[in-house]
Amino acid sequence: MKQIKILLLLSLMIVCNTKADEGMWLLPLIEKLNIEKMNEMGLKLTAEDIFSTTQPSVSDAIVIFGRGCTAEFISDKGLILTNHHCGFDVIQSLSSMENNYLVDGFWAFSFDEEIPAPGLTISLLKRMENVTETILEGIGDDADYDERQKIISERRTQLEKEAKEESQRAMVYEFFAGNQYYLVVYDVFKDVRFVGAPPSSIGKFGYDTDNWMWPRHTCDFSLFRVYADKDGNPAEYSENNVPFKPPHHLPISLKGYEIGDFAMTIGYPGRTDRYLTSFGIEERVNINNHWIIKIRGIKQDIWADAMNKSDKVRLQYSSKYSNSSNYWKNSIGMNKGIAALDVVSKKQAIEKEFSEWSKQNPKFENVMTSLKSGYENRAEILKASLIIRETLFNGTEILRFAMNAEALEVALQDKDANKIEKATEKLKEEAETFFKDYHAPTDEKVFLAMIELYSKELPRNLLPSFLQEIEQKNSFKVYTQNLFSKSIFTDEKRFNNFLAKPNLKTLQSDPAYKAALSSAEMINEIFEKNIEFGKILSTANRLFIEGLMTMSPNTTFYPDANSTLRLSYGTVGDYEPRDAVIYKHFTTLTGVMEKEDPFDNDFIVPQKLKDLYKTKDWGQYGASDGQMYVNYTTNNDITGGNSGSPVINGNGELVGLAFDGNWEAMSGDIAFEELLQKCINVDIRYVLFIIDKFAGAKNLIEEMSFVD
Repeated sequence: MKQIKILLLLSLMIVCNTKADEGMWLLPLIEKLNIEKMNEMGLKLTAEDIFSTTQPSVSDAIVIFGRGCTAEFISDKGLILTNHHCGFDVIQSLSSMENNYLVDGFWAFSFDEEIPAPGLTISLLKRMENVTETILEGIGDDADYDERQKIISERRTQLEKEAKEESQRAMVYEFFAGNQYYLVVYDVFKDVRFVGAPPSSIGKFGYDTDNWMWPRHTCDFSLFRVYADKDGNPAEYSENNVPFKPPHHLPISLKGYEIGDFAMTIGYPGRTDRYLTSFGIEERVNINNHWIIKIRGIKQDIWADAMNKSDKVRLQYSSKYSNSSNYWKNSIGMNKGIAALDVVSKKQAIEKEFSEWSKQNPKFENVMTSLKSGYENRAEILKASLIIRETLFNGTEILRFAMNAEALEVALQDKDANKIEKATEKLKEEAETFFKDYHAPTDEKVFLAMIELYSKELPRNLLPSFLQEIEQKNSFKVYTQNLFSKSIFTDEKRFNNFLAKPNLKTLQSDPAYKAALSSAEMINEIFEKNIEFGKILSTANRLFIEGLMTMSPNTTFYPDANSTLRLSYGTVGDYEPRDAVIYKHFTTLTGVMEKEDPFDNDFIVPQKLKDLYKTKDWGQYGASDGQMYVNYTTNNDITGGNSGSPVINGNGELVGLAFDGNWEAMSGDIAFEELLQKCINVDIRYVLFIIDKFAGAKNLIEEMSFVD
């Protein structure tokens, strides 16, 4: 416990002597760790201006958008700005063939025209508290793993229960692999409405072709509004709710930026693994990323073919394809980056030093051996878990949907009329959403490809029972045709007829339901096999990080990203991706026109945007050199979850919106590359130009605060 307290004083992986743009820092600690350097780089604000427990601050304008992006308040009427790709799922769900907001865009010219977005939540941070001593009090170094986790779990649950109030969410987050813990409390707003978004030809210009690439020319933004009850409290949707007045909203600057200008992002980065050892990196490359690349590539090719043949299927699968391909391409880039930047060798050098040091520190002397053996021993079972996840539950859609009927089966077995009614109603709601965006012929092709790959790559003892039976019959195609022609889950009419009069025998004999249950059984079996390896690696990783911090007591460490609020700071700048190539730090609307290809859906340009370009009708949003700036790069340290984070200048003003990273530094989640790593941002002036001159939504411009 004494050691933990010492580490707490060190606080929040990277030495102070490295470049200041590296690090995803906890806001309560910037006064102690970062503010002096930030001020030297051009920040005019104090630490309390950025984060305060006693007065409104910049952080009060930053929210979690949905389940994994960042957004920010840009007016005192609850208007929030985030990326188009963050709002993509919502926009798609609200679209239809008659009102296709993905293709045509959408703009609300009054509050009454805003569209409710059921299921979308906005989470606003209320407080953040270090609870490490409470969580770890009395837990000795020799504590049994299971007993340790039991105590920690009970204490986390109790703290969350005490902190949670109505409409709030309280969570205890783990930092440094279990060496530190913070309690974080949010207000959660459930009445959120869609306000505006450009057509995808602007908001996702370049689509998957340009994803993770520079130069970019994407106006990646969408607008929503948060509503509350008359007292400003979170509330369920109601026509009586009013626009929420946030504690702070970001003022907007139209001055732009120059190379070397200070840039700060505040957001909710999802997950980094900067402390991952060489063994873990090799596992990520050879197992995780390898199978994601292979399996999703097959599925996406089938989806793409169907989408290219039908506008309806394109609408149904646009969001699914985007979500799948984003991490698929990330995995490709990560593997290339890890190899090109020799990340494994750099990690091995750190581990060699650690091993030598640990010889004089008995607590840590077996850590590297445990890590090496743990990763080696779980390789085959991890491969199996990746394959079953990516093929049967992230691949084909029908098995995941069929699993939803498990509660109905139990109710039918119990002959409980009340439970049957509740389970049936829930399935009706789920079916409405599912079938709206489901194309059975496409999923049938995916299903066949997935079960063939699964059966080919894994031994018989790791195949679900339904696949073992197919192997005996030696006819994957016949089985697939039979399942899709007979299952109640593949056809909306058959499914609704079943729900009108649910029957236990019909459900239990359904081929999709039987396949789903046997897949779930195998997942559980594989999970059980993996538990012991997980315990070994969890303990070893915790001790490795504690050892690193003990080995370097004068080093300041920052925690890996874990979806908690973080600050990153850096500067605007260009970069050199390879020999004889220099990328300048900004792009303009000229590049959009140069990329235009009317025969490629990724690069279609709306006629109105072309007309505005021809007339150079920039309004107040053009740069002093007469151009319309589109995207620009900074060296802020970001990852997934930072999408939608505001880019803030030294005066605390909004100048851009972070939306991507660059291809050359795709290994950044594991090892920050200080010369190559870039944050790609959309210029706020281009966002406002699209809202004002392209859409004519001056009502939205008028509620924003400008400082120039």
